[in-house]
Amino acid sequence: MFEDQGRATRPDRSGPVAGVVLAAGSSRRMGRNKLLFDLGGETVVRRAVRTAQRAGLDPLVVVLGHEADAVRAALASLPCQFVMNPRHAEGMNSSVCAGIAALPPGVAAGVVLLADMPFVTAEMIATLVERYRTGDASLVLSEYDGVQAPPTLFDRSLFAELAGPEGKGCGKRMRRRHADQATVVAWPAAALADLDVPEDYERVRAQLAAR
Repeated sequence: MFEDQGRATRPDRSGPVAGVVLAAGSSRRMGRNKLLFDLGGETVVRRAVRTAQRAGLDPLVVVLGHEADAVRAALASLPCQFVMNPRHAEGMNSSVCAGIAALPPGVAAGVVLLADMPFVTAEMIATLVERYRTGDASLVLSEYDGVQAPPTLFDRSLFAELAGPEGKGCGKRMRRRHADQATVVAWPAAALADLDVPEDYERVRAQLAAR
């Protein structure tokens, strides 16, 4: 499905950088679908997709699974494409594989994002893209006080491996396999906050309201 491209033949770095927003999880620890919670007047998932849009990611692919129709409806009118992950119960990495496999052949790279990290900003995403465009790394990683987490940028030359049995949709696995091609961007630990349990939601909502 993907061209087997090395560094010498990969697409020009000025080409489109796509976004893959992971929105398939079942929110078991939250008790109901956290992506449909309200944050500042819009749903968590809509906030994430709009952030990716403001960062200039295009095309935008949203990976659906649990309550797919409701998540799709929450994104009405936004310029994004949808892909279903029938294996979403197997975990996040299966959604990475589904999203990467759905990207069109013309993109130079793809940025994988989690829909439930509300403190990831468009500026952060744009910084990853800029680091990619101006450097020679094929893998641009985010670290929060030493913790690796999305957003993560993958050059197209890594797509087939990432979505295949070697990568299994795992950014940490890809980092180990391609340490010589990776670069790291450091972010404040506070930006790592996500929404897993009800207390997380209340804390994040209070922090956003105080801004």
